[in-house]
Amino acid sequence: MNQLWNNGSETDRLGLSDAEKAPFAELLRAYASLEDTVAVAIGGSLASGEGSASSDMDIYVFVRKDLPAEAREKLIKPLSSRYETGGDYFGPGDEFLYDAMNRECDVMYWSTAWFTDTVKSSWERCQPQNGYTTAFLYTLKNFVIVYDTDGWLASLRDMVQGEYPEDLMRNIVSRNLMLMKDKPFSSYYEQIEKAVRKNDLVSVNHRIAAFLASYFDALFAMNRIFHPGEKRQVSHALKHCFRLPADFKECLDELLGIGTPADRQLVLLERMFISLKKVWQEIQGE
Repeated sequence: MNQLWNNGSETDRLGLSDAEKAPFAELLRAYASLEDTVAVAIGGSLASGEGSASSDMDIYVFVRKDLPAEAREKLIKPLSSRYETGGDYFGPGDEFLYDAMNRECDVMYWSTAWFTDTVKSSWERCQPQNGYTTAFLYTLKNFVIVYDTDGWLASLRDMVQGEYPEDLMRNIVSRNLMLMKDKPFSSYYEQIEKAVRKNDLVSVNHRIAAFLASYFDALFAMNRIFHPGEKRQVSHALKHCFRLPADFKECLDELLGIGTPADRQLVLLERMFISLKKVWQEIQGE
């Protein structure tokens, strides 16, 4: 049976009860023993220190090649009274209730080649995305590594502990400010304007979500911190960003508040964009 990396000492960060530690270790060893498993890590709120006794357990299994759904179900079925395997709606993954701990588990199977390229695309090649550019880097940086055959995952994690690349920061900000409103055609703001005129509220909602994705991507980059993903973005910004746009929280609260008219949302979006650009101009002037 595969041994847990570093004798499993990293799992102390997870805040598990004494009664949970043994069954949790057994579950991790089961995943480490699967054919073609290279590494196993814990992510999500447990790894970042924001979890609770009711939090799901996000388990990342890194593999050389895809694991058949049948093999994954064979592992899970004896452990769970309620599970779903092989859905793969957002990539290869399984969800189940781990009866021994009465906790829900969300297991993702990631290719080592794909993940290495994804990390290096951001960290080394400084390639920006349309929002969420550094979310995978945040996940990696906060991983609790529980199995690592040759130190591959630990070496990747060590790499992103260094100074935030200047080119990555500038590329993220430039791309996402352009998408938000600086593009001469079809910026998110322009698309929202057109949707408001047509009273197409579904489209308004969809494009505001895209606008906010770029807004937070640029904001976190300006502060040289990684993007935490879809959850807790506002609280993460308030806690970790040393530069915030004027009226940051107030604008967001009104923008997303129930009953805010669409035309008022446009005013707020422009105000947010101008304030964010002002932060960027201050950074460039230093």
